[in-house]
Amino acid sequence: MEGDFIKIRESLLPLSWIYGCGVSLRNFCFDVGLLKSHAFHVPVIAVGNITVGGTGKTPHVEHLIRLLQNRFKVAVLSRGYKRKTKGFQQADSSTTAKDIGDEPFQMKRKYPGITVAVDKKRVHGIQQLTDDDAQLDVVLLDDAFQHRYVKPGVNILLVDYHRLIIYDKLLPAGRLREPLKGKNRADLVIVTKCPRELKPMEFRVITKAMDLYPYQHLFFTTLSYDELQPVFGNGAPAPLSGGLDVLKGQNVLLLSGIASPRQLEEDLKTLAAPAQLTPLVYPDHHSFRRKDVERINSTFAAMPSPKCIVTTEKDAARLTSVSGLSDEVRRNLYALPVRITFMQPEQEEKFNETIVGYVLKNSRNSILVKGKDDSKPHDSQHTGNKPRTISFR
Repeated sequence: MEGDFIKIRESLLPLSWIYGCGVSLRNFCFDVGLLKSHAFHVPVIAVGNITVGGTGKTPHVEHLIRLLQNRFKVAVLSRGYKRKTKGFQQADSSTTAKDIGDEPFQMKRKYPGITVAVDKKRVHGIQQLTDDDAQLDVVLLDDAFQHRYVKPGVNILLVDYHRLIIYDKLLPAGRLREPLKGKNRADLVIVTKCPRELKPMEFRVITKAMDLYPYQHLFFTTLSYDELQPVFGNGAPAPLSGGLDVLKGQNVLLLSGIASPRQLEEDLKTLAAPAQLTPLVYPDHHSFRRKDVERINSTFAAMPSPKCIVTTEKDAARLTSVSGLSDEVRRNLYALPVRITFMQPEQEEKFNETIVGYVLKNSRNSILVKGKDDSKPHDSQHTGNKPRTISFR
């Protein structure tokens, strides 16, 4: 079976070469200025990846929100993948996941004090945000590492530990959306979803293999979990207090529609042991239909007690508008909030100081930049060896 998979990958290599030529030509056009990258006088921080599949973008954007929201006026701008609307949309109290997409909806619901907007054209989206709010301090671009029409002040590249880009190949033979040298545009690189027991030797091996430039800095994060939250608060949810320890001995139905549920499955297997974990896995951003609802209802009904259903916050954003879920499912359906934890405490301090320092230095409301005209974006070329606008202590 593995041999057949290798043969298929090798047969796709010519297509990967053609694809790589096209992506390289696009990047070259940005590098030499044939295509324009727009810079703004408001601080812009981009978070993204160069692979197909999830690398944990939302938990990392949420870390930035928590870090900045008490000191600055923060906006998050996303494309709004699979939303039912078009153009620029800014979230308010009546906005649904269908209006802006599940991930932006999740962030607005968790952090109501920030501005959340979506726009496929990020340059237009930033301009709209800055025109609408003169007090805006910083824009966080979600899933925008490859959106080169915007030149961020800080470019954060996320790399999944389980699918390191240094060992991957271009589409369609692999998962890379652009050649590996695309990582050179990053200011900060984060290896995400690391095992908690990662050994010091593994840190050193990965650091060397990533082969970063001196201006780039490497961090390692893992996923951690907050207390389970009932998805349907208007029902009578079964009590699950006491953190995730309550899962011990429970038969857990894991309902997920995310790109990379591997670490979540492994963690819940450990938490639920010796009881059983039953994964019910759907594609990323899956729209739950009638047959899916019937499958969820029947699968959960057949499981022995004690039991509960655990889903992701992103899936919960869509499930709240799904009809047909049984009363038993609604009573026992919980969302598992995910956040990141830096593997090394000194790295978290360094990362946080760098982000806050960049925003303080470049905020358009700072005395250092007052008087500049930020009413229009300006064009700028961004090359891999250009000096960075951030500094490390």
